[in-house]
Amino acid sequence: MLIDPRITELARILTDYSLKIKKGDIIAVDCGAEARLLAFEIAKNIFKKGAHPRLNVSLPGYAYLYYSHASEEQLKVFPKIAEFEANMIAGSIGIGSELNTRELSNIDPKKVAMRRKIMYPLSQIHLKKNNWVICQYPTNALAQDADMSLEEFEDFAFSATNQDWAAEDQRQDKFKAMLDKGEKVRILAKDTDLTFSIKGRQGIKCAGHRNMPDGEVFCGPVETSTEGHITYTYPAIYGGREVDGITLVFKKGAVVKATAKKNEAFLNEMIKLDAGAKYLGEFGIGLNYGIKRFIRQILFDEKIGGTIHLALGMAYKEGGGKNESALHWDMIKDLRDGEFWIDDTCVQKKGKFLI
Repeated sequence: MLIDPRITELARILTDYSLKIKKGDIIAVDCGAEARLLAFEIAKNIFKKGAHPRLNVSLPGYAYLYYSHASEEQLKVFPKIAEFEANMIAGSIGIGSELNTRELSNIDPKKVAMRRKIMYPLSQIHLKKNNWVICQYPTNALAQDADMSLEEFEDFAFSATNQDWAAEDQRQDKFKAMLDKGEKVRILAKDTDLTFSIKGRQGIKCAGHRNMPDGEVFCGPVETSTEGHITYTYPAIYGGREVDGITLVFKKGAVVKATAKKNEAFLNEMIKLDAGAKYLGEFGIGLNYGIKRFIRQILFDEKIGGTIHLALGMAYKEGGGKNESALHWDMIKDLRDGEFWIDDTCVQKKGKFLI
């Protein structure tokens, strides 16, 4: 079988650059059946390293079946077998390959929130291993969301992933230093004036070790410092539910008012998920100027050069954040018609860096 050389190259990047794989390691490869060609190339590479691939393949439609038929008692059952596997593996590669990105649109959000709470300890096991990466495989569903043909979306996706990530890692040094030294961030744009502290927090470079594609730097805001309001530019999608026209108002770090033009009830349900869901866990700066358009896939969209994103909920501890939550929901603000400041310096104006 002839394999698209771009698939082979992406598999090489994931196994030779993104992950650390040693002889004897068990590496989980989680994917949908649509991504089998990439999964097979990844498995070949893992075998060549003397390690052991563990393929976990999901079936289209099962998530909807699960949430439609599982009782509350069943939703609250912790997956002990998955916990055992998470403790046994040395690393993981997650490949998104959705055939229907709106599969859970009509599922009760309380069910999704309940299950997310149960699964939270499992996600923490993976995060602590610090040896994982997620990517997206081009499918017709993703192409449709992006208003592209499949061929156009494949060109878009592979051009975003198949890059020199070691060089990108070096390029991000100055942006990390900017966050490391900074104390206060202010974001200014139409319907937005938001401030928060990053004092004592560490900037984290993102150059292909956790996300593919990548291209951002981030840190964790000081939890109780956020003040003001922000209206997000693009729809925020979570658990297959699209929420559009989001405006959040913050006081003493917490969201005190949340409105949306579409799916406002779902937005507020997620913010009530737990005590940490109404606080910011991440401030990220998009640095990938090769990704120029919003395609309804957060893995790509949060990297758009000239944007920033703020995540409600869980903070990644390496960035200095302390917020705990089962929620981590990135929302994007396009600053190509705005600006942000760190301390007394305008760092970016109309999407262009001034440093």
